[in-house]
Amino acid sequence: MRKGDDLDPKGLIAESYKIEGITAAECRSIFLDWALSLPMDCDSKPLITVLIERHGDEAHPMTEVLRNGLTSMDKPKRRGGFRSRPRPE
Repeated sequence: MRKGDDLDPKGLIAESYKIEGITAAECRSIFLDWALSLPMDCDSKPLITVLIERHGDEAHPMTEVLRNGLTSMDKPKRRGGFRSRPRPE
């Protein structure tokens, strides 16, 4: 059974707006779960914009988390791993 739609397949973002007293930290956790459920090649910024238009209650912490997602969600850069370690000469 499907809870959400194409923008919010699990209904996570919509449900967060229904939780009274939810904190910003809890919203960040929900947002991370939502972001990780997106396909790898998906550009999340247009989706976030529509979610803000849909739910954007100014006083809700999820709205702030979504706005932060627009400005600070870049593709992760790989750090570490065997290629970054010094090799013996």
